[in-house]
Amino acid sequence: MTTTPAHLQQADHLIAAVEEALAAPTSYRDDTPLPRYGTAPPVPQPGRPPMSSKAVDDTWRMLGASAVIATTGGAASAVLWASGQADPTVIGLIAAAPLAVAAPIWALARLVKAATKTTTEHHHHYTGPVRQQTVNSHSRWLGKTTNNL
Repeated sequence: MTTTPAHLQQADHLIAAVEEALAAPTSYRDDTPLPRYGTAPPVPQPGRPPMSSKAVDDTWRMLGASAVIATTGGAASAVLWASGQADPTVIGLIAAAPLAVAAPIWALARLVKAATKTTTEHHHHYTGPVRQQTVNSHSRWLGKTTNNL
């Protein structure tokens, strides 16, 4: 009676295990229909978020204004530096002048906006289940406060 060496028995056992694993199905497709709604939260979609046409127009206006301001300020700085007349007091007054003019106009515009603000009532009618999500945020930037309640 001949006995098989241990390493050959181990190899035969490993080959049998691999053949058994490959014989079983490796994937399954579930064709049951999915529910129209469920408990999963919404998933953020990739890419740039959609914007209204007004937001796109405002973006281009801001980019155009920043280009004009940068070139004007750069040219004025170059002239003052080249002429040697860059007095810090005069530059400070020139830099503060637009803010001194704009601040009262800005405050008046905010008062007028608050006085003319009207609340509108919206009615939405849905035929299926609705998941309502409330997001509260508060942000402040350059004196402007935004409250999203």
